[in-house]
Amino acid sequence: MERIGVVGLGSMGGALAANLVASGHDVVAHDVAGPERRPHGAVFVWSVGELARRADVVVLSLPDGAASSSVAGEIAAAAGRRASHVVDTSTIGVQAARAIDAHLAEAGIGYVDAPVSGGVAGARARTLTLMVAASDAAYGAVAPVLAGLSDRCHRVGDTPGMAQALKLANNFLSATALAATSEAVVFGRSVGLDMATMLRVLEASSGRSAATGDKFPAHILTGHYAAGFANSLMAKDVRLYLRAVEDGGLPAALGAVTAEVWERFAAAQPGADFTRIYPFVAHPEEDR
Repeated sequence: MERIGVVGLGSMGGALAANLVASGHDVVAHDVAGPERRPHGAVFVWSVGELARRADVVVLSLPDGAASSSVAGEIAAAAGRRASHVVDTSTIGVQAARAIDAHLAEAGIGYVDAPVSGGVAGARARTLTLMVAASDAAYGAVAPVLAGLSDRCHRVGDTPGMAQALKLANNFLSATALAATSEAVVFGRSVGLDMATMLRVLEASSGRSAATGDKFPAHILTGHYAAGFANSLMAKDVRLYLRAVEDGGLPAALGAVTAEVWERFAAAQPGADFTRIYPFVAHPEEDR
């Protein structure tokens, strides 16, 4: 069994590392915050270079393209490097994925573009969706690692950047649906409708979405607001989507509106759970 390295032990990265351990992989892990978030059964190492010398495949779970690019550079430059492939589960955008792929290729390292969707709960339940774009050789080399991360893996293309495009499209739709559902529920409640009643009927009607089927019932109706995904990350993802669309000269009317809503929310409540967009929409005067 290959030794797998994991860089980034936040909520998502920690869950992915734990899945690899549970799948029987030998796991070494690194996080700039230190070893406290290391999952049981994984060995913590103190630098990316050390991890690259000890692991065959490195899995990244990082906040943005700058972080992924920096870590990829450290892996490529590591003396005595053992790592031959990098699986990047981060959401970094199309151009960043292409640039990292090119950089790693120069060092003889295969790159697998593999962003994820489904949240921390999905990662822990192994229902997380992996969207994978990689060459045949790279995909075949890391297939056991992908299987260790989740039970739901979809190969969507053979060129890094393609999976990023699909992930950005997914998050744009998710962000738009959650913001639009928030406005719709505010409207319904203004005329006396009960939120639970609205959600039950909407979920059985053409207005249903992940917002009506999951985010509202599990986090907003209950007041938990604990989906595990920050508004700043959603704003970043929508911004990446909008940038890629505009670079391609493609329609962006709704993208611009959605991006503006999430940017305002992230600015007003930095780091808040993204399901808190409902009270933000319902009571905008509280965030002025």
